[in-house]
Amino acid sequence: MRIAINTRLLLPHRLDGIGWFTYETCRRMVLQHPEHEFFFLFDRTPDPQFLFADNVKPVVLFPQARHPFLWMVYFDISLPWVLKKYHIDLFLSTDGWMSLRTKVPTLDVIHDLNFEHSPGYLKPTYQWYMTRFFPRFAQKARRIATVSEFSKKDIADTYHIDPNKIDVVYDGAHCDYKPCSPDEKIAIRGRYTQGNPYFIFIGTISKRKNLGNMLRAFDQFKRDDRHSTKFVVVGATMFGKGEISDIYRSLRYKEDVIFLGRVEAQELARLLGAAEALLFASLFEGFGIPILEAFMAETPVITSNVTSMPEIAGDAALIVNPTSIGEIAQAMTSIMQKPHLADELIALGREQRQHFSWDRTAALLWESLMKTR
Repeated sequence: MRIAINTRLLLPHRLDGIGWFTYETCRRMVLQHPEHEFFFLFDRTPDPQFLFADNVKPVVLFPQARHPFLWMVYFDISLPWVLKKYHIDLFLSTDGWMSLRTKVPTLDVIHDLNFEHSPGYLKPTYQWYMTRFFPRFAQKARRIATVSEFSKKDIADTYHIDPNKIDVVYDGAHCDYKPCSPDEKIAIRGRYTQGNPYFIFIGTISKRKNLGNMLRAFDQFKRDDRHSTKFVVVGATMFGKGEISDIYRSLRYKEDVIFLGRVEAQELARLLGAAEALLFASLFEGFGIPILEAFMAETPVITSNVTSMPEIAGDAALIVNPTSIGEIAQAMTSIMQKPHLADELIALGREQRQHFSWDRTAALLWESLMKTR
């Protein structure tokens, strides 16, 4: 078969959650299925590192699809032409975007519908596009894959899709995430926090991630902190930067907050492994990969009681109301004042992480793709 895959998010040094999903699943599928031809569809010249095997042919489509108007040109003009030109049998889109103007059977991976539930999460033009087109994508796709039972139910209920059309494939965690030795922890803390313990947040800085409430909670926690604890924030800034800046400026302990921006995967794994805990009190997640990454790094987790996060965390995390600054602050205090609690969470995390792997994700995604024919 000839299988085309939307790989436009495979960008060197800029892989986000969906980018890593694309990387990890596509790399495994093309290596495990040399009998098929794969056409990787990019919107710029691809980095050779993303051409994983001899059965991969890169194809560059025009234009670079980064804004709503360009998305329409890319997916409804360029994409159908390429699918027809190369006689494609199946099309897989790993980021939710697809074409409404092709008859090629399509498996669409819709990770979550956060934009349907809280309009303020995105720029207005992005919000318009996604609420207009994603319902149509869901209806047109031959099959849909998603990353949690929560997202499956949300897609089925919101878009009136037969649940039997939707497959859950979950996510995995990068192999770089593993426990740090005591010496490694000392070195990482010396490099970033003057040797002090720290909580860490990992994710894009946007309203959906709820960083504002986490900053306020950290400020409240610091009132009684006796350990000179810091808060390390890792992630690129998206829509909502102004609000976060205003909250940051209002903090009493803002000198203890460290913004690192985007960090390479190997260094991020060390940062997570040396943290006292991952603070991930997001408002909406289709999966929440940092939770699993923390389990792999054997770092305790504080996460939210909403959307997919309780499903992914199981009993292996402190679960809080993300709108309650007091609950988040109390969880941070518990981690710092109860060493046995951290040990218990780490042990539970070792068990919970066994349910997830990129090998399993790729196998389930391939099964879903084969059902799309």
